[in-house]
Amino acid sequence: MSDLIDIHIGKRLRWRRRAVGMTQGDLASRIGVRFQQIQKYECAANRTSAAILWKLACALDVRVSYFYDGLASDAPAPVLQPAAEAPPLLARAQERAGA
Repeated sequence: MSDLIDIHIGKRLRWRRRAVGMTQGDLASRIGVRFQQIQKYECAANRTSAAILWKLACALDVRVSYFYDGLASDAPAPVLQPAAEAPPLLARAQERAGA
């Protein structure tokens, strides 16, 4: 199942591509992927990496932040939890320093 943020980015991508009169094939060739990949980004079947977002922004003449514009500020953010076995940062720094 696609994340709401991925869906939002896909919609913004499709809207901008159409607004500038570019086909999926045109955009794909500009960023070095096949048109099927653009389809997957637009429907949020595949996540769009930071590197691809950068290339898309350049090809579509927008800022990377364009793809996030209009996202609700209360959108669910991913919850990152450290692994249970990972030592705290201070302990790892002391180990490296030989303390």
